[in-house]
Amino acid sequence: MNSDPRGNQGQSGQAMVEAALTLPLVVFLLLGTLQLFLMLQARVLAHYAAFQATRAGSVAHGECERMTHAAILALIPSFHSFLGLSSSTDEVRHGGGGGAPARLAAAFRARRDNRFQAGLDGVHTGSIVWINRAIVGGGVDSPQDREFDEPGHLRRLEVQLIYWYPMRIPFANWVMSRMFMAQFGIQDYRAANPLILAEKDANWNQGESSNPLTLAGDVRSELASRVAREQYVFPIEATFTMRMLTPTKRRHFASMDCPR
Repeated sequence: MNSDPRGNQGQSGQAMVEAALTLPLVVFLLLGTLQLFLMLQARVLAHYAAFQATRAGSVAHGECERMTHAAILALIPSFHSFLGLSSSTDEVRHGGGGGAPARLAAAFRARRDNRFQAGLDGVHTGSIVWINRAIVGGGVDSPQDREFDEPGHLRRLEVQLIYWYPMRIPFANWVMSRMFMAQFGIQDYRAANPLILAEKDANWNQGESSNPLTLAGDVRSELASRVAREQYVFPIEATFTMRMLTPTKRRHFASMDCPR
């Protein structure tokens, strides 16, 4: 029995159309999985960074600069491969062509002002971390708190750290940022669905979730601002508490928020 060649061609054409329609979803599943695993790694390092920042503040009278630098050093491996085979021009200029310690020092030096560097970090230019502090057990009364470690007068340093993790996996970063914005109730997305071409429009909005995620107002505003500039980030929050090992000094607590 002879088969109909036109029927075979029709089935082949239908398979190609179906493949074309589902290809964006398959690509997103691959890239999105990679981006998700990188975000999980960043979350682990964010908790470590919160610990390091708290410890630095505990032994340095609550000084913000030391706390911020400790956090940045802990987080660099999650957004910059300073151990790569080649170094950027800026890092070579700052002595990053040596071994691992020298390259880490160069990567930190380029970001010690708590700013991502455009070029080194893709398009990202904003703050790397936000650090908010609280003193439990007496506040900040005196620049020379000589009784800070007396029984009943112990002070604890509580730190909340927001890590603005830069998502850099192409396509996945754009799609996931739109999903996050909708989930946080910041901005709905109802334009063309980038994952399923057969659907005319997406319908990603906060109202579909019975338990929407929440963010502080300033974090929501910053996230919306960065996404509007096509700097796709995800705010990872981590907290840590530690006993103060040095007296608090008033000059380090003009504000409970460290400079951003």
